[in-house]
Amino acid sequence: GNPRSWASVTEMIKFVLFVNKQGQTRLSQYYEPIGVEERIIKEADIVRKCLSRGEDKCSFLEYSNYKIVHRRYASLYVIMAVDNDENELSILEFIHHIVETLDRYFENVCELDIMFGIEKAHMIIDEMIMDGHMVETNRSRALAPVAIMDKALSSKGSH
Repeated sequence: GNPRSWASVTEMIKFVLFVNKQGQTRLSQYYEPIGVEERIIKEADIVRKCLSRGEDKCSFLEYSNYKIVHRRYASLYVIMAVDNDENELSILEFIHHIVETLDRYFENVCELDIMFGIEKAHMIIDEMIMDGHMVETNRSRALAPVAIMDKALSSKGSH
């Protein structure tokens, strides 16, 4: 089919942030060009807004020209900025799917896993989101490249 029509049905994700309860960003992945200064200001503002919302508050908020979708997992917050016309519930579901995939790899992902396994966390997310579009929802396929790398590293270490 026409790749344009396929692209229009997938979510346009602007960036993904994994943040701790203190508001420190532990992982960030951007899919649009934003200068470092603007990124720092936006991130701080968005993180503050998300963290200050009570548990009873809605997981969506409008920010500038984005829709922000966030979800808390124990001590980690996952924040995703998307186009204004995206479906918040499908994004919330996708966030959960990313966390479940990271859980499968890290066996219950936490802040330290992200900090000490940052390359692997990025690899997994890169399998699931490409150029701001959801591309992989199959957990096993999303984890395949990391599994291959781990296998290569463990066989190298055993010789």
